[in-house]
Amino acid sequence: MSRTRSAPGGGTVVEVSADRLPGWVNRFAGRNGGVANITAKEHLVLLTASDGTTAEIAVPFPPMRLADREGVEALLDHLAGLGGVGIIAVRAGAHSIGVAKAGVVVSSKTDRAYLQGRTAAGGWSQQRFARRRGNQLTTSLADAARDAAKVLIPVVAQLDALVVAGDAKALSVVLADTRLQPLLALPRRVFGDIPEPRRTVIDDLAERIFDVEITIRNP
Repeated sequence: MSRTRSAPGGGTVVEVSADRLPGWVNRFAGRNGGVANITAKEHLVLLTASDGTTAEIAVPFPPMRLADREGVEALLDHLAGLGGVGIIAVRAGAHSIGVAKAGVVVSSKTDRAYLQGRTAAGGWSQQRFARRRGNQLTTSLADAARDAAKVLIPVVAQLDALVVAGDAKALSVVLADTRLQPLLALPRRVFGDIPEPRRTVIDDLAERIFDVEITIRNP
């Protein structure tokens, strides 16, 4: 089932799997009087319908090589040419790391650390709580970086891209670990809309890796 949300500035964003993209483009053309123009760049394919409706297709893991190909064809070839993808999912004391190929997780490591719950106490007790929780979070993020290094670095030469998911601040801490530096050169995609990372979460991400996000705006 396609995921749909409102687009900033108006319009709708729909997430479509790569295998369904040709059919989606045909239906878009049928609903809007045909496609009048297709333009493509390394990071975007833009469809303009005869009635003025536009569909901006964001290219996952750019840059996309265009050569002399039509934009949608180039995009499908670009996605088909990607092999192994590393996944790092981190959120609130939990992490899940994996390697995905053809939409399936082939290796992974998942862990969850205890984080002290919130307290209504104030003063010194509140400060002690904040220090303890901060230390627990720091340890959890260090564990996430350690597991990412164990799972991904030995196969980094076989990875064509990297997916990061979850909390942006936590991810920035994990990716700053020097052991993960070889991953930083990979084309990257971010998914923020995930729950606490578990193995089922990265299974879902593996299926979404090559989905395209299309922003539709009416004239």
